[in-house]
Parts: sequence; structure tokens; C-alpha cells
Amino acid sequence: MLLDQLPITQLQIPRGKPNLVTYELLFTLLQDYPLLAGWLEHLPGQVAAALDEGKHGRFPQWRDLLNNLPQIRPSSVNLRDGVIVGQPGELPPEQLAQLEDQLRQLHPWRKGPFHLFGLHIDTEWRSDWKWDRVQAGIAELDGRLILDVGCGNGYYGWRMVGQDARLVVGLDPFLLYVAQYQAIRHFVGKDVPNFVLPLGVEALPENLAAFDTVFSMGVLYHRRNPLAHLQTLLGCLRPGGELVLETLIVDGAEGDVLVPQDRYAQMRNVHVIPSVHTLLGWLRQCGFVAAKVLDVTPTTVAEQRSTEWMTYNSLPDFLDKADASRTVEGYPAPVRAVVVAKRP
Repeated sequence: MLLDQLPITQLQIPRGKPNLVTYELLFTLLQDYPLLAGWLEHLPGQVAAALDEGKHGRFPQWRDLLNNLPQIRPSSVNLRDGVIVGQPGELPPEQLAQLEDQLRQLHPWRKGPFHLFGLHIDTEWRSDWKWDRVQAGIAELDGRLILDVGCGNGYYGWRMVGQDARLVVGLDPFLLYVAQYQAIRHFVGKDVPNFVLPLGVEALPENLAAFDTVFSMGVLYHRRNPLAHLQTLLGCLRPGGELVLETLIVDGAEGDVLVPQDRYAQMRNVHVIPSVHTLLGWLRQCGFVAAKVLDVTPTTVAEQRSTEWMTYNSLPDFLDKADASRTVEGYPAPVRAVVVAKRP
């Protein structure tokens, strides 16, 4: 059934609201999931409120930019080996230069990289490296309903679709990332089932028990109450569903944590960094089972750095110049772990 054939009271779709991204396809796809019916009843209103033009001063600029992207259907879209859209030469040089100028107006680009018609968006993070570490040990994504919490501009969602995920619902309240996502979506295609909603995880109803896989990557240490975050993620999973958690960790035994004073690697909002053993204990305490560590990797200045597409300070500026094993504040330099666990 098409969305415009549904009774307006069923989905409560706001009319006349400024819009940055069209989500009607997502609302239609979510009707196939009865466990999400309660959220779907409120979701259009949540999205409309988040996309109100007063939420960000650059909102009208981003909307106009997106409306004026080149209208071209790429010859190919490769989401399995990266986010690679089209081939060099498909856009005339002057149109490619215009596209580059448009996309640079969405600076800073943090997650990626992206390749559009030969244009390389060299993002701050080599997110493809992290994806290679993550996807090697998780459950197959083929046919799965996926929630990606703190998804940024949707890079990982495209890669999940490249692994044949049925539907990816990403959450990120930062509107610049939503604009970047929509710019990429313009070329990838409107029917590809990866969506970035301008919402935080708080927008989800409690205990949905609906998603096959839930990703939370680079989020846990930003939470004042990490156990509450883990319990929220548990409630989103169906029985037997898998959590994929990527986070900063420190060396230590179970019970050991780092609580930075003021900043960690120049980030203000890092509240608690656990040891791996503490993290596994938290997962057990919250009700997860079969928790295991897939990977522990130090973050290097090759993986996170400033580029022409992210010109602000980055990891090389956040490490002690005399001792790269420490941050400028004197804490251990960033190390990240990938852990998976299941809802019983």
C-alpha cells in the first residue's frame, strides 16, 4: 500500500513543514514490521520537528544545495567494496568541479571515504578500515533489519546495504550529517534501503525488541550513564539479535575505568572509558549473553587525520608531541575495541 493511500490519522504526517529529507519510503517500508507500529505512529512528527527550519541557521543553505545537485543517473553503484558511485568521466569537468564545490560546503566530512564520479571525498576517518575490522566477525547482515545508533552521515549504512541488509535505520541528530547523507543518497538512488533519521536514540520507544542487529559505534563513551545506553540497545533487539559495539577502551582489569577530567584527546564529552573486562561485565550486567571481543586496535594518525575535506584539528593534534602513546592531557592514546553480544 502506498503511503498516500493511508489514512492521515494512522501516520500523523505533518503538512507544510520545512523539509530537508523525504522519508516517505522509510515510513512505507516500516509498515512491514508490526513491532515498529507504535514508533511509526509518532515517527513522522518526530522527524518534522527535528527538521524545523529554526533548528539550524544553515538549514536553508543546505536545502538549496541539495535541490541543485546534478541530475545524473550513475552507470554503477558499488556499496560492497566502498561507497563508489559512477565512474570518472561521467560528469563533464565543469560539472564535476561544481559538484566538488557544492559538497565542500558541507564541511567537515568526518566519516567516509566516498567516491563520486572520480571525485574522492577524503574524510577525517578511514571508516572503511573500521568497517573491515567490524564486518569480519559479526553475523551475516543478509536480510536483516538494522539499527545504527549515532550513524553520522550514513557511511556504515551504505556498507551494510552492500552486505545485503534488508533495511538500515540510522539515528543521528546532527543536521549537517543528515545533509551529507542526503547528498550521497541523491546519487546512490532513492530506493536503496539506508536511512539517516535526524533523531537520537531517545526518540525510540522503550523495549521495541524489533531489530536483528543494533550497531553502536563511537557512542558509549559519550554517555554519562553507559549502562543505561547498553540497556536501551538491549531493548531494541529482538530475542537472539546481535549487538555490535565499538568503543574506546583502556588497559585494566574488570572494574577499571578511565574518567577523564575535563577533556580526553581534546574531546569535552568523554565521560567513561572502560577496560575490555569492565565492558564485558557491563554487558553481562545489562542482560546480554555470548559477549566476545572481535578486535582491539590502537587508533593511528593514518586512520584519523585532517584532510582537505576536514580541515579542523584531528588526532595528530590531540597526541603528546613528545610521546604519541599519550594524549595531550596525559591519558593513554586512543585504543578501540569491537565487541559483539546477543539478547537472550
